[in-house]
Amino acid sequence: MDSNLQITVIAEADEKHPYVVIDKPKGLTSAPLTEEDKNNAYAQAQKLFPQLALVQGKKSCEHGLLHRLDTETDGLLLIAASQDFYDYMQIEQAQGRFIKYYTAICQKFQDNAETAGGFPPVPLEALRAQRSLASKQHITISSYFRHYGQGRKEVRPVTEDSGKAALRKLGKETQYSTEISIIENEFDNNKDFCKLECSIANGFKHQVRCHLAWIGLPVCGDPLYNFSGKKNAEKLMFSASKITFEYPRGDLNSYDRKDTWT
Repeated sequence: MDSNLQITVIAEADEKHPYVVIDKPKGLTSAPLTEEDKNNAYAQAQKLFPQLALVQGKKSCEHGLLHRLDTETDGLLLIAASQDFYDYMQIEQAQGRFIKYYTAICQKFQDNAETAGGFPPVPLEALRAQRSLASKQHITISSYFRHYGQGRKEVRPVTEDSGKAALRKLGKETQYSTEISIIENEFDNNKDFCKLECSIANGFKHQVRCHLAWIGLPVCGDPLYNFSGKKNAEKLMFSASKITFEYPRGDLNSYDRKDTWT
């Protein structure tokens, strides 16, 4: 990991806004493994804003970090700067009011998941995806999830059409439905790629990337879910571009990564 990778501060904490928003670069992990681990986005933020260390989170070394991004994904992270805000946002997340947006460059309509194991049959929504996106409509893909493969490094969707073995692997914590709204952004029928904006309210590991692969829109450069072998990019073309949440209730806070690649 490049120790020279540095976060960019998007929003600083103050009395009215008890949180920090940062932009994490690709190649930098989101969270520390221990209190001594300093080569990560959260540790860099804490160095700039020492009050972050006073917040007690689910994991002691992560303090008020409210969500994570994969190491190879760049974009926005929200960190609580007060215990009250952290506790408040736990409720907001559980009730689906903390929305995360992602921008992706994808290959168009590949038989992507058919070459990999563990995927259930493609849902009816996916069969309508090409027509819907081409006509600038939105689609929603929903599923449960399970961990998959050696070291549990990947995930797979689980639906009522999944096999009994897959259904048995669902634990109590993962028995919930997750949704992604895939929003057409730039679509050219004469090209092999499309640019999409995706949003989620409740997230599971690799949720957006896996759902895109499942419906035949694998992210360019994705080492885990682009099964065609055509990476088409030296790096993962996937960024966390925007977050929205209400604080206090009824007061919408929105942070948009204006310089998201095109």
